[in-house]
Amino acid sequence: MSTTTQAMTLEAFLSLPETEPGSEFIKGEIIQKPMPQGEHSRLQSKLSAVINQVTEDAKIAYAFTELRRSFGGDSVIPDIAVVRWNKIPREPSGRVSNRFNIPPDWAIEILSPDQSVTKVLKKLLHCSEHGTELGWLINPKETTVMLVLPEQRVQFVEGKATLPVLEEINLSLTVDQVFGWLKF
Repeated sequence: MSTTTQAMTLEAFLSLPETEPGSEFIKGEIIQKPMPQGEHSRLQSKLSAVINQVTEDAKIAYAFTELRRSFGGDSVIPDIAVVRWNKIPREPSGRVSNRFNIPPDWAIEILSPDQSVTKVLKKLLHCSEHGTELGWLINPKETTVMLVLPEQRVQFVEGKATLPVLEEINLSLTVDQVFGWLKF
């Protein structure tokens, strides 16, 4: 993961060519996301599929993966960003917009081995400051989930603890179930 510190505006950052993996602009700092590895990829794809299985047909919400979102002066790319159905930006034709300039309703981050917990937590707190109702920071190494709750309360959960989800989503998952997906 590379980090560049330079005086730049959000607009100037957004005019730069995209990087692979993507770069984020947080508090004036350009931070390149790490390339996802096996555990990260498995948790991201499985969790987004489970959420969408419950929410998409009922038009409750949709879990987007690796979608750039620019708001509050920053531009972030949550691993999973869940947006309520009625808030999904759409073109006049009804198609989903390419640009999302709103915070997610629920932001999920999966910590990669070389990622800083502090930097990822700052991203979730930025989301929370701008209206995100729920944040998860999944830490595969420690098999814990750090929650960012309303009023920026932070809580750790593990084991058989049930993970909170958005109120209207009928989904019950424990921390153990989520980490159980890493076993084949």
